[in-house]
Amino acid sequence: MLKENEVLEDFFGENGEKKIIQNTALYRFTSDSVLLSRFARAKHGDAVADFCSGSGVVGFHFFCLNPQISSLTLFEMQESLADMSRRTALINGFDCTVVCTRLQDIGREYDDKFSLILCNPPYERGGFENESYEKAVCRKEITLTLAEIVDAAFKKLKFGGRFAVINRADRAAELIYKLKSRNLEPKRIQFVSGTPAAKPYLVMVEAVKGGKEGVEILPTAVNAK
Repeated sequence: MLKENEVLEDFFGENGEKKIIQNTALYRFTSDSVLLSRFARAKHGDAVADFCSGSGVVGFHFFCLNPQISSLTLFEMQESLADMSRRTALINGFDCTVVCTRLQDIGREYDDKFSLILCNPPYERGGFENESYEKAVCRKEITLTLAEIVDAAFKKLKFGGRFAVINRADRAAELIYKLKSRNLEPKRIQFVSGTPAAKPYLVMVEAVKGGKEGVEILPTAVNAK
């Protein structure tokens, strides 16, 4: 099941019951992914999508935490990462669908389909300088902008569906503005810092399509790296 430069790593369970394929030469998941999967809240029977899914850690971790969801669909533009996700699903017996496509090109058959969308997107600006293109597009807005992500979420969510997204804390105002401009109303916001005394470096937002105004600000999460 493993190809060149790939390793099988523990990613869920006290004894590493669940495994995920990672490629040591490509972008590897970070703690941001686990933070988002724990921040998002599941409802029984949710149809869940993972945008910018990479090797699948957000969607898979969320599925392990919330087995009551009805379906999981992963959307990833890089075939190498989508292929790793498919094989990780086989190893763990996850029942899911992996679609290799740009978010801008997701088909109309997915319009108004999902009750929850998760997204750990590229949120750095700038080019890829000394990084490989494959790594850079996972971290930086080279092929996909925040506005395009929000637009895709609006189109694919059911009315009343939730969109859980993580981004840089210094882009919080921009993120909230873009969500509200597409009728995705922020309902829960949580900042993330490295220590209790440090200023936040990440923000997580859960927005509802067509939701009423009113937002809950959660205590800052501490993510000691």
